[in-house]
Amino acid sequence: MIKKAENNSLVMRQQQELAQLIERFTVHDGLHTTAIPALRLSRASQASRPIHSIHTPRLCIVAQGRKLVLLCGERYHYGPSQYLAISVDLPISGQVVQASPECPHLCLLLDLQPEQIFDILKESDPAWRKRVDSRRGLVVSNSNAGLLDAAIRLVRLLETPQDIPVLAPLIIREILYKILQDEHGDTVKQIAIVSSQGYQIAEVIRLIKQDFAKPLHIDHLASAVNMSTSSLHHHFKKVTAMSPLQYQKQLRLQEARRLLLSGATNAANAGFQVGYESPSQFSREYARMYGLPPISDLKQFLATQTV
Repeated sequence: MIKKAENNSLVMRQQQELAQLIERFTVHDGLHTTAIPALRLSRASQASRPIHSIHTPRLCIVAQGRKLVLLCGERYHYGPSQYLAISVDLPISGQVVQASPECPHLCLLLDLQPEQIFDILKESDPAWRKRVDSRRGLVVSNSNAGLLDAAIRLVRLLETPQDIPVLAPLIIREILYKILQDEHGDTVKQIAIVSSQGYQIAEVIRLIKQDFAKPLHIDHLASAVNMSTSSLHHHFKKVTAMSPLQYQKQLRLQEARRLLLSGATNAANAGFQVGYESPSQFSREYARMYGLPPISDLKQFLATQTV
């Protein structure tokens, strides 16, 4: 009990130190790029509305505040001393649910590359390289002292830019190693083991994203990754929480909304550009996802820009 209490105390101190570092390098709200290409820092001084986007493989370590992520109806809450790992491209909705000017939401985001993970597996215990069953491509877990220590050292490198080229790759490798050692390490591991279904589903996702405006042919996708159509459906849903058709729909609607809100096109053309042949179907599915039909959503967005 004493040892556990000491460890919890250490993790709390590390989390506070990480928060102080992130706050130092984020003078205003938003997502900040850094001199370390794979590293970004996020700050928010108030709770936010849900933001829909395609999240690429990444690690998110929260130092302060809380966030809610939704994946096809599944809810994932995470806060201080926790991390969220995403191992495949996923269309999700995320919102800050706890933040204030005095205590902003602060988060570290680190891109995950399959090649880096594979290199670690190649030099580790052979048991790590065994094929793993497909599993959800998103997980929330508790940060440990080793992971937080490495994260602190990575952010602190921003104080000495001359050290970044040599030390940043080593610390990032250490962070990935710590994640792979975690009880949920297989979630990340699956995208680097070529023989795993998770790796195959990542390839299917790439193919869907490549031509998401075109009709979806499941048999062609299954053939491309040497899976049966039934196996593809089963493992795709295990990894993404949705079917390939639902995944494509989310891609289409997110791109349509991006086009619409950027002023690149009008509501009528946005649906056609992403593959919808029926304006009424596009409007209906858009409203189901975003709460308002396209034109109303655009009006509300423009109104918030003028406030």
